[in-house]
Amino acid sequence: MSKKAAFITGGASGMGLAVATALASRTHETWDLHLVDLNASAGSSAVTSLGPNAHFHQTNVTDYSSLAAAFEKAFSISGKLDFVFANAGIVERDNFYEKHDLNNVPPEPNQLSVDINFKAVINTSYLALHYFRKSQMHQKEMSSPSLVMTASCGGLYPSEFCPMYSGGKAGVIQFNRAISYSYHLDNIRTYATAPGTIRTNLMTGEEWKSFPEQYFTPMSTLVDAVIKLVDGGDLEDSTGKKIKADDAWGLTVEANGKNMYFREPVEFCDANMEAMMKFTSMKNQLARIEKTKKAEA
Repeated sequence: MSKKAAFITGGASGMGLAVATALASRTHETWDLHLVDLNASAGSSAVTSLGPNAHFHQTNVTDYSSLAAAFEKAFSISGKLDFVFANAGIVERDNFYEKHDLNNVPPEPNQLSVDINFKAVINTSYLALHYFRKSQMHQKEMSSPSLVMTASCGGLYPSEFCPMYSGGKAGVIQFNRAISYSYHLDNIRTYATAPGTIRTNLMTGEEWKSFPEQYFTPMSTLVDAVIKLVDGGDLEDSTGKKIKADDAWGLTVEANGKNMYFREPVEFCDANMEAMMKFTSMKNQLARIEKTKKAEA
């Protein structure tokens, strides 16, 4: 039985650890699990609970060199990567609308949530492309690897108290849609998940009390959705919408309550916009760049 390898940011707790646990419990395949997190204590506890195939890499996902080193270490251990879960995230706690002395320039807002929720996802996805390509070079019979990014319901619906969190998560959804075609040319499937409110360590117990219990989403709903995306093949959401395996990539998957929904991109406002956006494709822009180089030669 061949072994697969997963790279999971925010893997020491919450959704990352829940997905890692689901992969570790599978009986038909074995996974090397590379848990990437800043919390060394939680990371040590997590790998102990997952067994000998789990590895912890203490990493600051907002630091590119730290993140790249974790990818390199994971690849050196497993020789490939089959699944990358760009999952690390935090929620902002500062009041964006706080009033300040109008006689002075206000302090810079704390944008750590943007750095972790969006910029780190970009860097994780960028590095995933490199190491997926490297994996495919070494593993000729390798099946299509998958990249899953954690967005949020807050990326679909505006969240007034945490606008930077909401904006960053919306960015993840659009980023996934933007890269999905080019990644697919390398036989890599990308997805963005938009979980509903799941009780994790993202907030404290006291903070969670402001959310009515009946509206929480079970962790199992998100885990089941992610595992289906990792496995690939034909997909079907809770409304009965079916997507064949050949088209089941680049999806935005909302997980709420006990349900999973495929969320469509925004429709073009008119035919002119649809035609214009085709000129932003890699094919058109690379042709433009090549034409410019030849003219300058």
